[in-house]
Amino acid sequence: MTPSLAELLTTIDRLWPFAGAESWDAAGLVTGDPDAAVHRVLFTVDAVAETIDEAIAERADLVIAHHPLLLRGVTSVAEDRYKGSLLARLIRADCALVAAHTNADVVASGTSAVLAERLGLSDIRPIVPSNDMALGLGRVGRLAEPTTVGRLARRLAAILPPTATGVRVAGSFDDVVNTVALCGGAGDSLLSEPVVRTADAYITADLRHHPASESREQSKLSGGPALIDVSHWASEWLWLETAAAELRAAHPELTVVVSELRTDPWDFQIVQ
Repeated sequence: MTPSLAELLTTIDRLWPFAGAESWDAAGLVTGDPDAAVHRVLFTVDAVAETIDEAIAERADLVIAHHPLLLRGVTSVAEDRYKGSLLARLIRADCALVAAHTNADVVASGTSAVLAERLGLSDIRPIVPSNDMALGLGRVGRLAEPTTVGRLARRLAAILPPTATGVRVAGSFDDVVNTVALCGGAGDSLLSEPVVRTADAYITADLRHHPASESREQSKLSGGPALIDVSHWASEWLWLETAAAELRAAHPELTVVVSELRTDPWDFQIVQ
């Protein structure tokens, strides 16, 4: 039986509970008729022009995007503004949009957990646990065998989809790594967490100059992790296939597609 959007929202809330989202987040239904039937679903990190084109071409009835289109308040959805244009196109195509953001970060199979699993970490636990100690932001764990900062960075480069910015590292190539902390997406807010400070390496995205510099300077005094900065989009894209598999298992009658379009905003880099 073809599920309605309302039924899928119940499933989405079970898989990635909206109550687990951060207070500042905007997870949930963005546009769509709850009574509409859903046959095809497209998963993407970002709801941008290219992925909306893809959804319409795929005749998707629902887009599940990791990043909320309306995270920050808008005063107009006029079609000469890109958010209004995207919403209008979705509405005309009878395609709903749902955001699964920080609520999908904190679950046991969320963005950081998927990256930790792909790196082969064991004894994995959240950096910032929720009320349930198995859930929360970020992950920390141990490698099966020690490696070096440089080899870990190369392993990441092989695991993640390629982007213009690649993998940046602050630390010595040959420093030994046993314990890895990581946070899919922007994670410099976790740099001061005790389990991050005691890890050998911290992997995240969007590391800004001052937080990264201060972290490395503090490490010279009292020890701390090497920093490995990756693409925000790439660090979260790995989660999409896991999420799609979970939705397929819950609703085998659906056609569920994962977008392979690169929505990382950077197109090329010139190395000096």
